[in-house]
Amino acid sequence: MTSKTDEKKDVLEEKIGYKFKDTTLLKKALMHRSYVNDAKNNGAKFESNERLEFLGDAVLEIIVSEYLYSKYTDVPEGQLTKMRSNGVCESTLARLAKKINLGNYIYLAKGENLGGGRNKPSILADALEALVGAIYLDGGYSVVKKFVEEYIIEKVDFNFSINDEKTRLQEILQKKSNKKIEYNIIKEKGPAHDKEFVSQVMHGNEVIGIGTGKSKKEAEQNAAKEALENFKILEE
Repeated sequence: MTSKTDEKKDVLEEKIGYKFKDTTLLKKALMHRSYVNDAKNNGAKFESNERLEFLGDAVLEIIVSEYLYSKYTDVPEGQLTKMRSNGVCESTLARLAKKINLGNYIYLAKGENLGGGRNKPSILADALEALVGAIYLDGGYSVVKKFVEEYIIEKVDFNFSINDEKTRLQEILQKKSNKKIEYNIIKEKGPAHDKEFVSQVMHGNEVIGIGTGKSKKEAEQNAAKEALENFKILEE
């Protein structure tokens, strides 16, 4: 089973500034499980990128943790944890994956591809983590640390996590206009003892973010977080 993606791997290597010694690691990092299942049905056998994603997630966590620990010496542990989780969450990793057009190189089944899989945040974020894992195995810690610093850490605003998302969003919007910022709970679901709330944040008459949470406050924070992510994408 062949793919045009094979011909693009050298382009990706040039884009990320790293040449793999073991190119099978790069191929495995880009191998989505839908492609693996399709190949299996056609008598071929591949391994998906899920194990590399597991490894890459751990490698990414230690590199980002080391960076935050060294840079933000006065920030307490709880806030550092929040900064790390916000900085390397799925939406952030997907946004960074798009910066290097990672979706163009992922091996996908035909159905997944036609369904827009190359732009799905979960697929993009998983592939970026798998790529981190592959670089770690192929080049070692110092090499993958350089990659993470250049392509992830330098492109993430960890400072915004020091303030809550609603405060940060308000600061940004007030610089742009004097339109009213309003949060509304638009849905409540689940039993009384386990409710989930859905909130939307509006800037003037425009809905700019929607979020869910176990409390109204959490839902509003997540709505603000989505709005912040949307603004980042628009500004790039």
